[in-house]
Amino acid sequence: MVIIHHLNMKPKKQILFPKHQKIMEQVGENIKLARKRRRLTTIQVSERAGIDRSTLYQIEKGSGSVSMAAYFNTLRVLGLQDDFLKLAADDVFGRKLQDLSLIKNS
Repeated sequence: MVIIHHLNMKPKKQILFPKHQKIMEQVGENIKLARKRRRLTTIQVSERAGIDRSTLYQIEKGSGSVSMAAYFNTLRVLGLQDDFLKLAADDVFGRKLQDLSLIKNS
């Protein structure tokens, strides 16, 4: 029986290409604008989301090092939690691949 000790393994730093980082920055900007439209302060949102204010700052900058849970809880505070369900929901390419596979196997 082999036991792998994950405690000694460092998590890999996620690398984003500049064009992909721009997408993350736009998400952060969207979250920031949603907060401002609701006239909520960074202190209010971070406290309600259960995150540090510095984490909210990173979210609003589009940081890829922040957990998805922190992004989700921030959206929840803003009443936008259902936006998470939109992620990868419209998989046009995947459906085309599936259709091709079905046609080939007919």
